[in-house]
Amino acid sequence: MFRGLTDGLGCFHDRPVSPAEPYDKGLLDVGDGNFVYWETCGNPARKPAVMVHGGPGQGCAPGMRRMFDPARYRAVLFDQRGCGRSTPHASDPATDLRHNTTDHLVADMERLREHLGIERWLVTGGSWGTTLALAYAERFPERVTEIIVSSISTTSPSEIDWLYRGVGRFFPEAWARFRGDLSGDLVAAYARLMEDPDPHVRTEAARSWCVWEDTVLSLEPGATVHNGPIGEWELAFARIVTHYYSHAGWLEPGALIRDAGLLRDIPGVLIHGRRDLSCPVDTAWELARAWPGAKLLIDDGSGHRSSDVKRAWKLEALDRFGSPGS
Repeated sequence: MFRGLTDGLGCFHDRPVSPAEPYDKGLLDVGDGNFVYWETCGNPARKPAVMVHGGPGQGCAPGMRRMFDPARYRAVLFDQRGCGRSTPHASDPATDLRHNTTDHLVADMERLREHLGIERWLVTGGSWGTTLALAYAERFPERVTEIIVSSISTTSPSEIDWLYRGVGRFFPEAWARFRGDLSGDLVAAYARLMEDPDPHVRTEAARSWCVWEDTVLSLEPGATVHNGPIGEWELAFARIVTHYYSHAGWLEPGALIRDAGLLRDIPGVLIHGRRDLSCPVDTAWELARAWPGAKLLIDDGSGHRSSDVKRAWKLEALDRFGSPGS
């Protein structure tokens, strides 16, 4: 969900080893003129797992490979439509986003699984990646062995309203700058600005959007607020996020929690920081109540970003699920 995470996973990648280099990679034709970048690393004979990055529109990063023990996992990473190394890139205003929706991304994940010849895989992600991981698992539960998610978000209208309006009570000066002279639905207004034919308008809208995203995380250790140039990454990120959130992810309100019973046979580990201002902990709590067998772990000392406690929980879950016979 947040550019401030850099990997969309609350530093899921902090295993104390060097990230493995991919042993295979490519561009998968997913239709509608879109090609999704993918890579695999680790041991091709071991347990398959797929990383679902945050954003939406953040893309995967090399450090994400580090979360997987290469002796235990065949790890799959991919850039969702329009971002990272996938093409066409959303930073180009000519790139049509009509075929970039949650349903398209779920279908892309299933097509990638089939392309790689994987029968079933562990699904992991964080923030927006939680939304996509849940949407995929609820559509294809028979293809998922386990789920590990952190910084829980289901992209419901109430969560979006909190993130871009409600949480402004903690940062009234910054929210007033973010709102500017816009009125009504701010997310929809920014989505329109990101489609403006004037490149200056798009650049300044992306700048304001990224500053607000960072501001919400600014009380957390190690957080910074964007003050650099706006490039292709920021333009694609702001355009994709506003595109998705102005449509509430094309999900029925509360659908992912309502349908969590479909995951009853899938072990799940839900990891969240109680001080997360961006994704309040009640969503994680409600999800855990609706998902039989899911284990909710709450770190009282952290927010949306990483912590030693959350990192240890994530790595312990991965090692346990990656053990022979799991």
